[in-house]
Amino acid sequence: MNPVNTKLMDALDVIKNDLAFALWETLYATILATLFAIVIGLPLGVLLVVGDEKGICPLPPLLMKIINVCINLLRSVPFVILMVTVIPLTRMIVGTSVGTVASIVPLVIAAFPFIARLVEGSLREVNPNIIETAQSMGATPMQIILHVMLPESVPSLISNFTLAITTIMGYTAMSGVVGGGGLGKIADMYGRQRYNSYVLYAAVIVLVLITQVMQSIGTALAVKSDKRLKK
Repeated sequence: MNPVNTKLMDALDVIKNDLAFALWETLYATILATLFAIVIGLPLGVLLVVGDEKGICPLPPLLMKIINVCINLLRSVPFVILMVTVIPLTRMIVGTSVGTVASIVPLVIAAFPFIARLVEGSLREVNPNIIETAQSMGATPMQIILHVMLPESVPSLISNFTLAITTIMGYTAMSGVVGGGGLGKIADMYGRQRYNSYVLYAAVIVLVLITQVMQSIGTALAVKSDKRLKK
């Protein structure tokens, strides 16, 4: 049989038997990692804004500097290196350092500083006059955060969370090369190692399609939640 036809048949066999499960693993790891990263990154992003020296609840400058330095350090580490570095922590939390579940730990560690910066940017876009009005009416810092800053920044937050989930999906695919599961594992094991470009193309196409769908949903939700467009 022609080598090209052989590779094509092998690729079709992989697509038929393994692609659907790999897609599920990628979505599973991406969604869970994003949720956990938001749980950590959202309060941290709020803290970066309200705890600033010009914020509504200033914190000690040294503490804010330490938090900023830690976030910048985590953001500067390439994901592949980070994934290898936190193997002991991953093994301690989930009992193994290999597989889809194990990849969620480094994904969260890589993503929450990124999300914290995105949240910080969204909250800094809020009109300061609105915050000053709330303060003049006697609102507490927590009330301002929950009833002014977060509601006013919802469209921007949705857009940024959409950016975050698509970025994390890229990390998820990357994790497949170093022991994670999902589409990255399929592309590496059946595509790169076996020199089968058809499998690589199939994995890339699926990732692009998922990214487009998520981006479209996120954009639609952001537009729908933007009060300025309803006036």
